[in-house]
Amino acid sequence: MNEECTEHADRWYSLAEQKAARYFASLYMQVMEKSYVPILTKDFQHWSKKHVHHYAWLSFFSRGKSKSDSMGYYPYIQWLNRTNQLDDYLDRSVSYIYMRDLGKDLNSSATKSRIQRVVSDIKHFLIRSTAVSSGNQPDYISMAGLYRWAQKEGIENTAIWVMNKLKSVASHIPKEMNAEHAQRKLIKIMIGVILHVLEEMDEEILPTERSRRLDEAIRLGYAYGLTYPFIDDLLDSHVLNDQEKQQYSDMIRAALLTGYVPELGEWSGSNMELLRYIHSELREAFEYIESQQQPETQNTFLEQSYVFFHSQHLDRVKELANANYTNEELYLPIILKSASSRLIVRSVISAPLDEGFDQRTFYYGIYNQLADDFADLFEDMRNGAVTPYTYYLKYRNQRSDLINPFELYWTVIAHLIHNVYHADDRTREVILDRAINGLKRCKERIGIEKYNEIMDVFASRTPEFNRLIQRMVRKADHVDFFDKLLRDQMVAVLNNDRNEREQFIDTVQAVRHQINHLLQIPKPNGIPPMKDSLIDAANYSLEGAGKRLRSILTWVMGVNEYGLQASAIAPLVRSLEYMHTASLIFDDLPSQDNAPTRRGRPTLHQLHNSSTAELTGLFLIQKAIEEQSSLDGFDAKAVLVRPKRQAICV
Repeated sequence: MNEECTEHADRWYSLAEQKAARYFASLYMQVMEKSYVPILTKDFQHWSKKHVHHYAWLSFFSRGKSKSDSMGYYPYIQWLNRTNQLDDYLDRSVSYIYMRDLGKDLNSSATKSRIQRVVSDIKHFLIRSTAVSSGNQPDYISMAGLYRWAQKEGIENTAIWVMNKLKSVASHIPKEMNAEHAQRKLIKIMIGVILHVLEEMDEEILPTERSRRLDEAIRLGYAYGLTYPFIDDLLDSHVLNDQEKQQYSDMIRAALLTGYVPELGEWSGSNMELLRYIHSELREAFEYIESQQQPETQNTFLEQSYVFFHSQHLDRVKELANANYTNEELYLPIILKSASSRLIVRSVISAPLDEGFDQRTFYYGIYNQLADDFADLFEDMRNGAVTPYTYYLKYRNQRSDLINPFELYWTVIAHLIHNVYHADDRTREVILDRAINGLKRCKERIGIEKYNEIMDVFASRTPEFNRLIQRMVRKADHVDFFDKLLRDQMVAVLNNDRNEREQFIDTVQAVRHQINHLLQIPKPNGIPPMKDSLIDAANYSLEGAGKRLRSILTWVMGVNEYGLQASAIAPLVRSLEYMHTASLIFDDLPSQDNAPTRRGRPTLHQLHNSSTAELTGLFLIQKAIEEQSSLDGFDAKAVLVRPKRQAICV
């Protein structure tokens, strides 16, 4: 990198930092004056009229109206609809997404109309899907659901492409990282980009143009989202050593400053293959985003991306053992990274300038970041990560100058409601719903005792306001959100997929090991020399490192699906492998493929000669028929009856 690039980078970050510093100074003053307390106290008094109810004693005898904490996905949606809460539930959920992800002003008449249409569409879909589904898992949170949506939009090939990409990413997530978390964030970013693109479309858009834009949105979403698992999460993890992290960071920085991805270069250690894959994927992603940029958004994309990356880097290199960080050092980077991560999306899709969006998004970001850091407090403490919460928890008794991040969190909420969104009723409703829901979820996740312990620390300077907040946490209803329900379901799906994949791999390995022991052909005493040599040749071919796919599938279906004894289907397993191996011997002959190797070893005709190979193939076919004719150790009814039961289920 030359000096000019470095000067550009310094200027980009300096300007962004000045803006963040002005915002932080305003928040700092409000924290010191505790001006948020009377403002939010009044807001909560108004808000609680809708969410805190005093039930009559007769309500304890009513049936069918109360929510069960053990409800699954579909029963919960049905319960919301039955109790006439589904409309409000979806309205606050969609409104929040429009405010958080799309940077919309909820007081805008156009936004209100759009939200109502989206709510109506989602409600119609949910009611229809719950009517035909009896399980607890929404099938649209699946590859099959994605493909069905893609078919309707005319982008099947794009769906297949992104499904393969997601599978590839999942298979390359190192064990030291949280694979489900990484995949969820990547999918979330993709959905966010698609939402932005959908909002930019006119209703009169032609189907072909709509398909083209959705194809582009999915690819751009994947390209941008890939930075989370393979830059942010990777550098936060312990996968790379310090030298590798520095080298990797320098490479990312160079790409953002020059517009070109450097070559991978030399790497030592065990991470070379991983880094080669990541470098290839990120370069492809970076070049695709650049290729879709309009000239007027090219510099904006690089500038915002650099501010995002550098603010993350400043946060990442902090050490919890350092007791001397200032409030500005703690908070300015998180203001910048939380805002930039959303601002980038608009430049990624080359959307036109929207000053209202930029302003709302800039001020809003720290709210989400402080909420996320609070939720991750205990994990961050275990990892020694520096966040406003972990730092305050450790040094609050030594540093009276430190801002209490929980106070700042409520200050940001008051600032958003009254200074950014101008005391709009719907905005106040949604933000306070989200804040209380976050505390409810935290309390449920970590337990009452630990939750109260943490609250005693972070609310110590505002006891009266905290009592109000905790009363809302205990008593408020109707504050949950659809995106949180989907998030929980997505994590469950990803966890289940991983568990099933691991179980399948374990099963395959175990079955393959058993099958390998079944295949060796024994030598009876006193057999002729020619047959002895044929058995040796057959066993040589059977011993190769074959995948055993046919015999493994047969074993799994027979034992796991039909409930047969493994010993009962052993002849069938042997028959399949003998017949398949015979076909490979014939395929490898000089008269066919003339293959030199098979299963990692010299082919049979190379080791002996073509005549021996041909005789061995015929011998294995004879053995296969012999094994099939000996199948008499299982209950035929189990095989004949079971398919009928499966057909009924389908």
